[in-house]
Amino acid sequence: MTTNVPDRLAVCPAPDRNPRAPKRFRMPWGAVDTHAHVIGAPPDYPLIENRSYTPPPAAGEDYFRMLDATGVTFGVLVQVSVHGTDNRLLMKMLDRYPERLRGIAVAPHDLPEREWLRMKDAGVVGLRLNTLSGGGIGLDQLDSYEALCAEFGWHLQFLTDTSRLEPVASRLSRLRVPYIMDHMGHFAVSDGPQSAGMRVMLKLMADGAWVKLSGAYRVSDAPGYRDTMPFARALIEAAPERCVWGSDWPHPAYWGAMPNDGDLLDLLADWAPDEAVRNAILADNAQRLYGFPNSPVVD
Repeated sequence: MTTNVPDRLAVCPAPDRNPRAPKRFRMPWGAVDTHAHVIGAPPDYPLIENRSYTPPPAAGEDYFRMLDATGVTFGVLVQVSVHGTDNRLLMKMLDRYPERLRGIAVAPHDLPEREWLRMKDAGVVGLRLNTLSGGGIGLDQLDSYEALCAEFGWHLQFLTDTSRLEPVASRLSRLRVPYIMDHMGHFAVSDGPQSAGMRVMLKLMADGAWVKLSGAYRVSDAPGYRDTMPFARALIEAAPERCVWGSDWPHPAYWGAMPNDGDLLDLLADWAPDEAVRNAILADNAQRLYGFPNSPVVD
């Protein structure tokens, strides 16, 4: 939803403290939240100076409370931009909960190999490149990051928007590793589902890209985020086997009414009314991409 964004130093709201399960369908076992962040408090975990926003701390315990309340089995933590390339908190969570979490790191391309191996051992499965917010790493070293992901069996994750895709689309289509687009490509609802940027996005998906069905509240201008439906349905139709769901908890850099994660899940009842397709989006596809087990863990 369109909101007035305050100065980047103004602290954005905390997430809804009462998350709930979806009301419109039953969650499958093995559902994966593929996009969430943990945020540390300074001075232990400094916020970078060139950040685009200032979030409150978001603890791992609160994240697990949300997962349990919504019926989600696994989570993927994405390094948050306000911590830059300081992945310490992300790594701490991965070390503590190896069965339940995977990670997406943000790191300089020229780290020593031992650092990359340490990340892989902890449960990092991909690297994020970011063209939208301060503290991210852009596309200048895409070749190096592609090579790293190829070496370690990882994928690339892109935070960008559909209006910026055309100049880089041919390069993305030649990537030797899997890649995924954050937040449905961060499209502009006002441009419509037939916009040039959305057409590029759908072509990339047809050619092999993955997409996170997340961030509806960031782009919507309608109650219940209903104006996102034609976009989400088009993405699912293009490649239902490469769509995954993400909460975007704790919803940083957003100053509107905080969404309840159960409401965000309930969107899938309209976006993917077929239960088999919906369960693939929530569980099967994400388990495959992030390396989670596809059956209950027996102690």
